[in-house]
Amino acid sequence: MLFDIKRNPFSYLLLLPAAVYTFVFGYITLPYIIIAFEKFNYKKGIWLSEWVGFKNFEFFFKSSSAWTVTWNTVYLNFLFIVTGTITALIFSILLNELVFKRFTKIVQSTFLFPNFLSWIIVSYIVYALFSTQYGVVNEGLKAVGLNPTNWYTDADAWTWILVGLKIWKDAGISIVIYLAAIAGIDQSLYEAAIVDGANRWQQIKNITLPLLMPTVAILNLLAVGKIFNGDFGMIYALVGDNALLYKTTDVIDTYVYRALRRTGDPSQAMAVGLFQSLVGFILVFGVNKITKKFYPDGAIF
Repeated sequence: MLFDIKRNPFSYLLLLPAAVYTFVFGYITLPYIIIAFEKFNYKKGIWLSEWVGFKNFEFFFKSSSAWTVTWNTVYLNFLFIVTGTITALIFSILLNELVFKRFTKIVQSTFLFPNFLSWIIVSYIVYALFSTQYGVVNEGLKAVGLNPTNWYTDADAWTWILVGLKIWKDAGISIVIYLAAIAGIDQSLYEAAIVDGANRWQQIKNITLPLLMPTVAILNLLAVGKIFNGDFGMIYALVGDNALLYKTTDVIDTYVYRALRRTGDPSQAMAVGLFQSLVGFILVFGVNKITKKFYPDGAIF
């Protein structure tokens, strides 16, 4: 280990900020999990606050919105995973098939660019598109003789708006990963397939896709572990406190955030966060076990 650090000092220097961040917020904060079972008092601290057992969990599970926000969280994340994976696979294979590699790099950079935009910036772009009065979409509907829509009151439409935006913003990084995996495939396999008379589609079907599956499985396993965690930054930046859209866009994280603002009780927020983490932990192990049984190459451990 020490030899490797001496050999690659700058690589470890780049890793240092992420390692420090993970250590501070991932490990040093672990004792604070106990406040999920307490009525936390800032003056008394985590060790002297009143113990209340599972009472903090009741505020969420007995809430009338518990089922709605849980369903929205799981359903939206499921759509994000499925559509994002399919989109990234299709575009990575298409880009790999392009003959003009300079054009491939330009397209790849174009796909990757939205990943570096914050959701706040994206929210302004979305407003410019879907604004009721001057939005580009409504202006387009008027131009073809259709009635404009008040998108910010149409809850059902926002499921697919969110899915589209998630693909646009995050698919680029998956495309880069899949392209790297494709680049690592032994080229002699394609040469042998050509000798056997396989066309490009047959090569993709019988070589590229099967050898991409371990990468696809690992990325999806990691995504499944967060299926109970809503993308707070995305949802809150785009929807905010618009109660008209809660039916399809309100997720566990945004619900807990609003509850925390009203009550000021961090114990309740910690209780829900602990619930999400435990479910994610169980899901990762469960799905990994199933994957290992039926598709060993795609398992993480």
